[in-house]
Parts: sequence; C-alpha cells; structure tokens
Amino acid sequence: MESFLSLKVSLILLLLVLVNCVVVHGDGIDDVQPLSKIAIHRALFAFHANASLRADPVLLGTKGEDFQWITVELDCPDPSEDDWVAVFSPAKFNSSTCPPGDDPKQQAPHICSAPIKFKFANDSNGEYTKTGKASLKFRLINQRADFSIALFSGGLSNPKLLAVSNTVTFANPKAPLYPRLSQAKAWNEMAVTWTSGYNIIDAVPFVEWGFKGESQTQSPAGTLTFHRNAMCGPPARTIGWRDPGYIHTSFLKDLWPNSLYTYKLGHRLFNGSYIWSKSYYFKSSPYPGQDSLQRVVIFGDMGKAERDGSNEYSNFQPGSLNTTDQLIKDLDNIDIVFHIGDITYANGYISQWDQFTSQVEPIASTVPYMIASGNHERDVPGTSSFFETNDSGGECGVLAETMFYVPAENRAKFWYSTDYGMFHFCIADSEHDWREGSEQHKFIEKCLASADRQKQPWLIFAAHRVLGYSSAYWKDGSYGESMGRDSLQKLWQKYKVDIAFYGHVHNYERTCPIYQNRCVNTEKSHYSGTVNGTINIVVGAGGYQLNSHSPLQTDWSIYKVSDFGFGKLTAFNHSSLLFEYKRSSDGEVYDQFTISRDYRDVLACVHDGCEPTTLAL
Repeated sequence: MESFLSLKVSLILLLLVLVNCVVVHGDGIDDVQPLSKIAIHRALFAFHANASLRADPVLLGTKGEDFQWITVELDCPDPSEDDWVAVFSPAKFNSSTCPPGDDPKQQAPHICSAPIKFKFANDSNGEYTKTGKASLKFRLINQRADFSIALFSGGLSNPKLLAVSNTVTFANPKAPLYPRLSQAKAWNEMAVTWTSGYNIIDAVPFVEWGFKGESQTQSPAGTLTFHRNAMCGPPARTIGWRDPGYIHTSFLKDLWPNSLYTYKLGHRLFNGSYIWSKSYYFKSSPYPGQDSLQRVVIFGDMGKAERDGSNEYSNFQPGSLNTTDQLIKDLDNIDIVFHIGDITYANGYISQWDQFTSQVEPIASTVPYMIASGNHERDVPGTSSFFETNDSGGECGVLAETMFYVPAENRAKFWYSTDYGMFHFCIADSEHDWREGSEQHKFIEKCLASADRQKQPWLIFAAHRVLGYSSAYWKDGSYGESMGRDSLQKLWQKYKVDIAFYGHVHNYERTCPIYQNRCVNTEKSHYSGTVNGTINIVVGAGGYQLNSHSPLQTDWSIYKVSDFGFGKLTAFNHSSLLFEYKRSSDGEVYDQFTISRDYRDVLACVHDGCEPTTLAL
C-alpha cells in the first residue's frame, strides 16, 4: 500500500510538471512561458562541497533605489553546458515554504516555487565548461522579500541543486513602489495604484499631492491583496505562486483640467514615522469636449522582458523593451495609454507582475495607463471566461483586476467607458460574452449611445480579441471572431464609431472604413466628410512574438506589417484627427491616415446608421 501511494504521489507530481511546463497560447502560437520550462518539482538535492556562489552587493537600495544590479561569482568543479543559475525570492525556497497539502516526503529539497529569473552559467563566459568559473549579472527589483541565487545542473528538465548563495536584500523591502495612474470614474479624478509590503495593520497608506510648488494635501488609500486559494489553477496556485504584497489605490479628486500635479506615495507607521516613495508628477485630464491637443497611445500584447537578458528562452517577448523604451522617450508627447490586453504574459507566474509594473513605471506613473482584459489575464476553463482555455495559467483575472484600476462598475467584468477631452472610449472585455442579449452587449450599446458627438466627436471602441476584421495567417483569413463582428458591427454603424482597435493578433493591420465585409469609402489615407463605416485596426504587436498575415489579399485591408509597434491618435481639434502606427525600434511612422470633418458630418445618415423617422407632428 505504501509503495502504491508513493507511486500515486509521483504520478501526480509528474502531471503537475507537465501541466506547468506546457502552456498553450490562446493566440494560435505554440509557445512556452520561460519559467514554465523549469521542472522545479523534479529538483533533487545534490550539493557539491566545492561548488559556490557569491552575490554582491548584499544590501541593495541604500539610496532609495527600487532596482539594482548584482554580480554573481560562480565556481563549479564539475561544470556542464546545461548548468543554470536562478534567482529565488524569498531567499529560503525549500520545503518549509510549501503550501499545506504538498507532500514533503519527496527527496530533498522539494522546491515548491519557481524562481523569478534564470540564466545559463555559460551565458557570460564561453570558457565556463572548461574553467568552472563564471561571473553573471542580474538586475533585481524590490519585491518585498530577500533573494538568494542557486546553481543547478541537469538542465531545466532535470534540475539538481548544487549550491546556494548568500542572501541579498533591499534596505526597505516593504517600500511603496511602481505607481500606476488611471482615469477614475469622473473626468476630474485620477486613481493612483501602487504596491507595498505594508498591510493596513502595519501602516496607513495615502498619497500626498497638489499643484507643483504649492501646498500639498493628503488623500487616503484603500488596500487589497489576494491569497493562493484565489487562484483558479496551476501554475498560479502551485509553483507559480508568490505573495503579491499589498495593492493600494487612492483617488485624487476635483482636479483642475490640464494642470500639472506632483505626488508621492506614503505610509504612516503606527509609531508615528513615515515611509515615502520618490516624487512623481502627472497632468490632469482636459475637460470633456475641451478643444486642445490630445494624444492617445494604444497597443496590445506587449508583455515584459528582462534588461539583464535572463529568462530569454525561445525569445519569448522580444519587442517589449523596445516598445516600453520608445514610449518613455516620447512621453512628453503622450497624454494617455491604452494597453488592450495580454499585459504581462505572466501565465500564472505571479512574480512577473512586479517585473512588469517596474518595467512600465516611468510611463504609468506619469500618464494614465488603462488596460483591457485579454486571454492571458482571464481565461481558465470552468470559470465563466468565454473561451475554455488556460491561457492565464490559473490567474482567472485576479491579478489584472487587483494590480490595475479601471473605472468599471464591476472589475470582475472588465468592460468600461472613459472620457479624455474630445475622445469617448468604450473598452470591451473579449473574454466575457459580448453577443446580442448579453450584459456586456447592453453596456456597449449604452456606452456608444452616451457619446455627445458635439463635444466628443472621436468615438473609439477597443477590445483585446479581434471582434471585427483581421487577415491573420493563423485564422486563414477568416477575419477575426465572426460572432463579434455579427453582434457588434450594427452598433458601430448605428453610433458611427470612428475606429475599432484590437490586439491578440501580433501584427499591425488597418482596414478601410468597413461595414458588412465591404469598404464604404474609396479613400486610403485622407478621410473627409461622412466616413460611412468604421476603420478596424489591429495593434497587437506591442512586444510578443509576431504573427504572419494570411496570403489571402482582401479588398478591405489597406495596410499591414509584421513589426513591433504601437498606434497613436492625435486630436488637433473637433474636426481633425491623425492616426499613426509607429515602429517600436526607432519611433518611425509605418502607416498613417487623417480624418477631417465637421459636426454636421457626424449627424449625416449612413446605411443602417440612423434612427427610423415618422410623420408624427
């Protein structure tokens, strides 16, 4: 009986490894989250008396930095080309950290959590296999716990733990970090969300803010967190789990339009002392309908990458840093950002959300960073997601809903509207039912109908999956989710939606103004007067592996390219709009078009786009 139980446990562990090592991508690509290649449940104890790792420096952030580079000196008397080095946090990662229910009888060390990042030992020294010596550099961010570095042999699939380094820690691991701004439910209200290690029983969170150079006020913050049992499956619930810390959100209200504010994050400890972040700034939203220069960036599917070159198995997210850095470079010319789904590609490895919020901090701390839900945030079978895949790796929306604020009525239903000056945005959640008669369909119609086109002439729809038109190769030119197109394009036509944006397909494509598979305007790049249809744009090339286009040439596809980039809308006034698709590598414009029209052009009737009239007096 005992041997039978042992065999049963081994089979279960093997199944967990297989589940966690293969993630099927919902975008039609066979891919692997880099950390999921590590069969950490198979790790065996194989300490070598003469193998050693030394990490330096041991104390980080002594000047308030939220990241720092460390050097790891490695010495292994029996080197192999598949030796690899991993960063763990917390530093103690043996069976003492296993959740209740895990079987501790497996051969030591019984590691229950994946590392944060890893490199192969010979990455920095081609002579490693001859000398057994290497020097590797890692960039660590403050993630509320200490770190240790471990050396493994046996490659990623059969790891054997050879040595563990000294502990490395940040001077204040609980510090408030990585602020994310977002538009709140009112146009003159900004939400500030950040992460810290302070629970409300430890300290009171708040934001100190005000006009630049003037007296500051303080606004309280609410605090959220979640636990392992909130995850819907592996790996988020198993080896991908890591404590997310505490997520705080404060609402800065009654903002003056187009005004510069400074702010900093604070925690008042119960001994009367204060913990402060560094200072940040933002410009408040224009008044709805205000006639001024307004610039919007929109893209999907960016993800994260490591600046130290770690975790780069299979070139997982090659363009994400280029996109991030190009946005940072052009930040003075950006007013608001929409990241429409597939945010981090953490796929159930919770530590990667900290990595992502650190990566985008220069952007998200300065302009509103609005997100939409994608399959890699939400989808888990049996959890009411519309598509029955485990693209989120067991996260089932919890991370996205908690780590970022959006002005949704119910954040578990990730659809919302928001205004920015002359723009009215309707953001759909393609991972919930959008078909006619559904709760979301009713919201979308209400959102579109609520646009005051005299004040806000530019009406924008966005969703993660292509609910309209795309000629992606892996769809065989089937034009996206046909159910979405059938259910929604009558609404786009009725309410004269200017542009519908999508991610999910990892390339760029622009259609003509289109309705029911047909171009309704012969122009290519300069639209004027009554446009008659909705321009569909795929902007899913934010950073993840690129998709090909179908060899099928459709009449409605105006421009398409497979290169990393992002869309940018510039409203000059109520009658002039510019769209550009900009290349991430250098910011050059690949494609562009303009729309020029007056208010009377918005009122003009188009096919299926005007209410029926009667002879009633």
